[in-house]
Amino acid sequence: QEKARLPTVNRLSPACENMTFTAFMNIFSPLPDGAGKVVEIPADMTARDVCQLLVYKSHCVDDNAWTLVEHHPILGLERCLEDHELVVQVQASMSSDSKFLFRKNYAKYEFFRNPLNFFPEQMVAWCQESDGSIPQSHSCPEIQGYLCLKEPGRRSWKKLYMFLRRSGLYYSTKGTSKEPRHLQLLSDLEDSNIFTIITGRKHNAPTDYQFCIKPSKARSDCKELKMLCAEDEQSRTCWMTAFRLLKYGIVLYQSYNVPQQRKSNLSPFSAPVRSVSENSLVAMDFSGRTGRVIDNPVEAQSAALEEGQTWRVRRGLKLGPSPLHPSSLSTVIHRTQVWFHGRIMREEAHKMIIQQGQVDGLFLLRDSQSNPKAFVLTLCHHQKIKHFQILPCEEDGQVFFSLDDGATKFTDLIHLVEFYQLNRGVLPCKLKHPCTAVAL
Repeated sequence: QEKARLPTVNRLSPACENMTFTAFMNIFSPLPDGAGKVVEIPADMTARDVCQLLVYKSHCVDDNAWTLVEHHPILGLERCLEDHELVVQVQASMSSDSKFLFRKNYAKYEFFRNPLNFFPEQMVAWCQESDGSIPQSHSCPEIQGYLCLKEPGRRSWKKLYMFLRRSGLYYSTKGTSKEPRHLQLLSDLEDSNIFTIITGRKHNAPTDYQFCIKPSKARSDCKELKMLCAEDEQSRTCWMTAFRLLKYGIVLYQSYNVPQQRKSNLSPFSAPVRSVSENSLVAMDFSGRTGRVIDNPVEAQSAALEEGQTWRVRRGLKLGPSPLHPSSLSTVIHRTQVWFHGRIMREEAHKMIIQQGQVDGLFLLRDSQSNPKAFVLTLCHHQKIKHFQILPCEEDGQVFFSLDDGATKFTDLIHLVEFYQLNRGVLPCKLKHPCTAVAL
């Protein structure tokens, strides 16, 4: 009841910009129940600080992939806040129907790790100060290529050759010419933000790969939005990533290298720093009476291969009733895992993967819609989402689960996920990042 009386919004006026200021904000979970949490936000608190606070309050693992999402349901737009952005300032430019969501975005800094996946050679023209290498902290890529632009006040779209530079987004009035007299400024970077479209194909768009440039001060005026449409997912990702890199530059690189430390007033909150990624797994040998950590990389690789072979013939301990029995642990234990999402539809699985970054190895498990005894692994690889059916198979009265028609069998889904986190097997890549939703 106390929380209900707190204001959802406290806005900064020009006279208060240099004053110490605190706002109370509702931050919501992306889960269907839409549950939220009221959080007190000082004026100097960044998006990264808020995420660490929510990680602590929600008892989840902090792997630097958590993010705040600026969500505009009426406009059908959203974007992930950068770690360094001040949340109160962003909130002051949002309309009353808008809100913040708390969820993961594994692709936040993925372009620093795998730049070739984000910057196709045919779309990149390097500026003179660049040495021709992939952008890291200081180089400035100029992105070029065709985009469709929605014509103001009309439902039609016009295909134009565009250039994205530090000074803004331009289109050529004469084919692919980049001569200054043929370039027309469409939008600057300083006072704009780039958003994804969350309502599917809108405004008779020629493809599904839409995005939008929205002036920072525009709250709910659709007339000021620049609606754009790319040819495919890779080019859309390239344009949106380059926009962030050109706008924020080295600040993004600093956030990627050294996550900002929480402010002194948050020092009591010591969030866990353990990572659940593949890189956090430690090779260990349990062949003796006690376990030991394997430091030698060659020995560790050999142990992993041996473990993979062991999984193929492993038989679980008898746990009483058949695993198909509702009371069996094997049939329910996976429901405690963050990567299991129950009876969600294929479309919802797609949506969650897209929202959390479409990086290689991003995955979730769900109940199969076509086979009540089976499950489905939804996996992202090369920005494409693929589905693999996990079927039960019975042998000697014991039920196992398999992705490869029984060649590799597991007593439960947790074992299956752990195996494919270490071994690619029949999959296009290893399982790396669980698609996670946290109830606030």
